[in-house]
Amino acid sequence: MKKLLFGIFLLLSSCMGIKGQNAGDSIVASLLTCSPGTKSYSLYGHTGLRVRNVTQGMDVVFNYGIFDFRRPHFTWHFVLGECDYEVAGYPFAAFMEEYERRGSSVIEQTLNLTQEEANRLFAQLIINCQPENKTYRYNFLLNNCTTKARDQIEEAVSGKVVYEESEEHPTYRELLRRMTKEYPWTTVGNDLLLGARCDTVLSDRAAQFLPGQLMQYMAQAHVYDALNNRKPLVAKTEELVAARPQAVVEEFPLSPLMMGLIMVACGLLVMALEYLIRRQLWGVDILFMLVQGLAGILLTFMFLFSKHPTVGSNWQIWLLNPIPLFCIFWVVKCAIQKRTCAYHYLNLLAIGLFIVFMPWIPQSFSALTLPLALLLLTRPVSYLIRYNRNSDTTSNRNTQDREA
Repeated sequence: MKKLLFGIFLLLSSCMGIKGQNAGDSIVASLLTCSPGTKSYSLYGHTGLRVRNVTQGMDVVFNYGIFDFRRPHFTWHFVLGECDYEVAGYPFAAFMEEYERRGSSVIEQTLNLTQEEANRLFAQLIINCQPENKTYRYNFLLNNCTTKARDQIEEAVSGKVVYEESEEHPTYRELLRRMTKEYPWTTVGNDLLLGARCDTVLSDRAAQFLPGQLMQYMAQAHVYDALNNRKPLVAKTEELVAARPQAVVEEFPLSPLMMGLIMVACGLLVMALEYLIRRQLWGVDILFMLVQGLAGILLTFMFLFSKHPTVGSNWQIWLLNPIPLFCIFWVVKCAIQKRTCAYHYLNLLAIGLFIVFMPWIPQSFSALTLPLALLLLTRPVSYLIRYNRNSDTTSNRNTQDREA
């Protein structure tokens, strides 16, 4: 549908575009901010640029958030951080219909631009929408549909846009957690993939990557000309559509913390069972090592190869890495032959150090990270308890045999 609308828009713009505008045409530009939806891709809101040619009756929205899941290898490129988005212009009515149907609010900030500036912005957007220019390399934190709209406004203004300094200095993670607070498992997913760079304090400009954030900064922004005269960037703010209550989509009946505590309790029960039966359930070791190793493959791949910002500084690779996959055969062989296995000692050391140093690691971890570390810790601890117990039993038997 958006491709069809874009085709119609190109036809209209070719007939009444920049070259066909009259000198007296009245152009009005505004920033549109849409509140979040309930789908995973809509939890952070959206931004659009509206341009109206009041004289000729044209009303379009330029949207830098166009993507196509059906594009070949879309998911693969997204994981690699090599995902391309597009900008398209289509009728304002179609844009409004989409967000009204979703139940999101739409706030319009009419920009305080001269006709020359408004024409320049319109010209830039038309050029951006040409087939050779419409595609750009998307970056969720640094180059997205919100930052692209801001950059176009700043480029069109004759002067310098100055944003009022915020008293708050959040991090990327804090802002993202605010947007996903009703979706704890989405928050956990973000926290597992985003590393320590996500916890650095943001500049005012960097904090504008979210639609709601940019809207707040735009409301207080001023434009300074060459003579240092200033004017507000936003002339008027209006709510075009009021938000409707949206039911939160249930992700999973248990919270991540509750699930983590249940997993730790299960790990302790397995430890108690192994203590009672005096033998190692190496099938449980295989399960744990597979889960730990497979999760580690994802984190390691993202750490080494993804171009997404912050994933290359993820300290959780200390806990979740592929090493257990290469040690499964060794652990099982030692268990069957009832021999000492050094892997459990090394695993105890690695996980124990991670837990000890967690408070000093410069990264904010998810609610599931510590319970997961404790669960993994139950395996080497259970092994050592059984090993020492068996060693004491064997030693006592040998002493009794010598005394006899």
